[in-house]
Formats: sequence, C-alpha cells, structure tokens
Amino acid sequence: MKLVTYTHNGQTGTGLVIADTVVPTGVAGTMIDLITQWDVLRPELEAKALAGGGVALADVHLHAPVLRPGKIWAIGLNYADHVAESGMTVPERQVWFTKAQTSVNGPFDPILIARVTATADYEVELVAVIGRRGKHIPVEQALDHVFGYCVGNDVTERLWQHSSPQWSLGKSFDTHAPFGPWLTSADELGDPHDLGIRCFVNGEKRQDSNTRHLVFNLRQQIAHLSQAMTLEPGDLLFTGTPGGVGAAMEPRCFLKAGDVVRCEIDRLGAIEGVMADEV
Repeated sequence: MKLVTYTHNGQTGTGLVIADTVVPTGVAGTMIDLITQWDVLRPELEAKALAGGGVALADVHLHAPVLRPGKIWAIGLNYADHVAESGMTVPERQVWFTKAQTSVNGPFDPILIARVTATADYEVELVAVIGRRGKHIPVEQALDHVFGYCVGNDVTERLWQHSSPQWSLGKSFDTHAPFGPWLTSADELGDPHDLGIRCFVNGEKRQDSNTRHLVFNLRQQIAHLSQAMTLEPGDLLFTGTPGGVGAAMEPRCFLKAGDVVRCEIDRLGAIEGVMADEV
C-alpha cells in the first residue's frame, strides 16, 4: 500500500493512494496511530482500497507522511563514492547524527535557504519508517521492524555542518527534511537494497546510484541503532546519500532561491521542492 498524510477542503488526515486518487483511511489520529494499529486495521484498509472512490490526488496537498516523528536519525558517509568526494575514508563504524523534528517538510513544499548562511546542499536518501518497537534487534530480524519506505532529501547547511565536530545543527534547519511523496509499505516494496536513487537540480542529474552500494545496509543500521535506543513506530532513518553533492563540485555549487531539487527512487516515487529564501 501507499499511504499519505494530506489536506483536502481544510481537513487533514491519512489516506491510501490508489492510482491517481486518494481514499481516506477513516482512521482517527495521525500516521503513527495508523502504523501502531496496522495489524488490526489492515483488513479494513485493504477493503477500502479495493472499493476505490476518494478524491483526485492532484486536488490534495500532500504533507510529510509522518508529521511529527519521535526520532529522526541519519547516517553519514554511507556510500563509498560520497566518502571519496568528501576526502574521507570509509568508516569502520557507523556515523550517525540527528535531524530536528522541526526540519520535517512536505514532499512538494518550498525548501528554505536560511537567512544566516548560504551553503544549502542536497542529499537524496532512502528513508525507512519504523513500524515495530524494538531494542537490541538482531540483524536477521531488522527489516521486520520497518513499516515502509519514502524518498527523502537530507538538506544540509554545509557551513554549519562543518563548524563543529557534531553535524546535527547543520542538518536540522527548518524544512530541511522533506520526504514522501507517500509511505510505501514494506510488503509492497520488498528488499530495499536494489533501488536506483537519483537527484536532479534544475533538470541536471547530480546524483545517480543504487541502494545496493550502501556501506552499511539497512539491516546493519537498525541492529546498530537499537543497541543504544528503543526504536518506535514512526521513527525515521535516513540511510545515506551517494556521491554528487554540490559541496564536492568544482567550483562548489550550493543551492539558491528558485532552484528546483528533485529526488527520486525506483518504485517509491519522487519528491520535488523549490528553494526559497527565508524571510
């Protein structure tokens, strides 16, 4: 299934994407409530999907599928070509940072260039959404804890990222975690480790890789993180970006107002945001 959080006629709720329509789930609460109750709700939602109806997808406003994730974790230096262009070595241990909850942004909403800096950069990423609570999750069971997947853009303010050893501040500016356009359920996608992943700026392809090139795959990521903390339904994992970021270009090429950034992943769709100056 493909699930969305959307607004139509002033009402916000969750829905099922069926072809070019959105069918309301009728589930009270947020996407996290739906994920938490999934095993009970699934037969009813499958029936609604078959019944059809709903409203045109073009007539709704899509929000980030999970509006207020409990945790947003992102792994750095997780494609070898991105490690090389960053002038670093492939890490022996996973390198993690957080993104603030307030960085969440809709899949087609404007992305703000902060007033305090002008080094905004793009990073297309596969985003995994946790579906089952877990701690000390074995590698072989890790994907059982994923509810579904989205396309994400780990927008980064490079000057702030590298102004201290901890990257989180430069990764957490408002609107700098757009993802969507919908949440594709894990059972529909299958194994997430063979997906083409691309980013375009104003139509120019900047990043082009495949998730099979992850240094640490998603199973390893979940197993590692869950040694430290309990992963809960609705938590987001940004799984790493391939080479081709603007900061590695000669000369360096940061995003400016009016630039259109499109991120796409095979079988998951695409998100697209226009860069805009913060007022």
